[in-house]
Amino acid sequence: MPINNKIYEVFARFKYEEPLHYVGNVTAPDDDLAKVYAFNTYNEWAWIEMIAVPRETVVHVIDPA
Repeated sequence: MPINNKIYEVFARFKYEEPLHYVGNVTAPDDDLAKVYAFNTYNEWAWIEMIAVPRETVVHVIDPA
């Protein structure tokens, strides 16, 4: 059975008063593994918040395609 991986865009911040910053992306078959992959990939900083957003749910304001 093939694994249907999705790309997740990862954002994080150091302080609550700061905006989220784009830190990169991960590929995972589901949301739970995306969280694990994002944390393990981008944990070199002391983030207070990190989110992973499925790329397919991003709303483009200006689409380069």
